[in-house]
Amino acid sequence: MKPAIVRAAPEFVAPGESRLPQDGSRTVAPASTVSFFFLRRYVFLDGKRAPVSESPCEYGCGGRSVRRHGCVTKGKPMTIVEDFSIEALPRAAALGTGPRETLPAGTRIYIAHVPGTPIEDMVTLARHLRAQGFPVMPHVPARLIDTRSTLEDWLGRYREAGVEEALVIAGDVPVPAGDYCSAIELLESGLFDRLGFTRLHVAGHPEGNRDMDPDGGTRVADKAVLWKDRFAKDGTDCAMALVTQFAFDPVPIIAWANRLQDLGATLPIHVGVAGPSKLATLIRFALRCGVGPSLSVLKKRARDLTRLMRSYAPDDLVAALDDFKQTHPESNIERIHLFPFGGFAASARWAAQARWLRESEHPR
Repeated sequence: MKPAIVRAAPEFVAPGESRLPQDGSRTVAPASTVSFFFLRRYVFLDGKRAPVSESPCEYGCGGRSVRRHGCVTKGKPMTIVEDFSIEALPRAAALGTGPRETLPAGTRIYIAHVPGTPIEDMVTLARHLRAQGFPVMPHVPARLIDTRSTLEDWLGRYREAGVEEALVIAGDVPVPAGDYCSAIELLESGLFDRLGFTRLHVAGHPEGNRDMDPDGGTRVADKAVLWKDRFAKDGTDCAMALVTQFAFDPVPIIAWANRLQDLGATLPIHVGVAGPSKLATLIRFALRCGVGPSLSVLKKRARDLTRLMRSYAPDDLVAALDDFKQTHPESNIERIHLFPFGGFAASARWAAQARWLRESEHPR
C-alpha cells in the first residue's frame, strides 16, 4: 500500500489533535487533517502511522525501511517550491552578479522599496537585474507617492528599464506623502495597464493586519482582498496574485486561503516564507514586521536561550503547505515567496535543496 505523504521532519500537530504517543504505537488521524499532518520518522498509511527505520531498503534503492510496508526514498520534488520568488533589499540585490550565480534562471525578484530610497536607485537596480535575465517586481508603495504625476513618472521609469511587473502595496508608512493611502487607489489610477505592465501582485495577510483591522478581526482586510479579486477579473488585463506576509504556522495560512476561497476569491496565493536565519534574527524581523500569532512557534523555541543563535529553516512549514497543495489541488495556494533574512545566498541554497518528497518505493 502506497503512503500518501512521507516526511522526515519535527512534529506538527494539527488543531484539535492530541500529541501522538512516542512509543511507536499506531494512531488514527482524521481524514480532514491528514493532508498536512506529519511527524518525524513516520509515514501515514490510511490514516495510521507506520515507523520509518534507519535500516536501508532491502531492495538496495537507497531508501529507508517502513515496517511492514516497504520503504521510503527521495522522489518527486515539492511543487510548491518550484518557481519560488525571492525578496531583496536594494543594497543586497545590487551585489555584483550574485543573483545570477545563486538563483535559477527566471526566478522572480521582488525589490523592496525601503522608505528613503531614491527612485533612481530602485530603477538602476531593476535595470541591472533585468539585464541578468530575471523578472523584476519592484514594490510600489502608495504612501510614498505624493501625486499622480509622481506615480506616472515612477512607473514610466520602470518600464524604460524593462520592468513589466509590480507589487502594489499601501506601504508601511504611518503618514502618507500625498494623495495615496492604499493599493486600491493605485490600481484605480489605470496607469499600470496604460503603461504596459503585465503582472501585478497585491498583499495578503493570513494572520490579519491591525493597520486595517485594529480590533484584530478580518472584515476590512477581507473586503480589500475581494475588491482586488474582482479587479483582477474585470478591471485589468494584468495577471494578478496575492503574496502574503511571512508566517511560521501552516494552520492559519491554510484556514485563511480556504476562507477566501469560500468567499469566492480565485487569486493565486504565493505564501511568504522566512528563509534560513538565526532564530534571534528571525524573531527580531518578525516583531518589526508585525507577524501574528504564529510567532509563538519561534517563541517556544526561544525559551531555551541556547537556541537563539541556532539556525531556523522553514522545512516543516513548507512541507506542510506542500502536503496540503498536493492533496487539495483546487486550493488557491500556488507557490512560496522567500524573505531572505539570513542572506540571499542562504535562501537560494535552501530552495535548491528543499525540493523533495518521499514516497513508498516498494509497497508490500
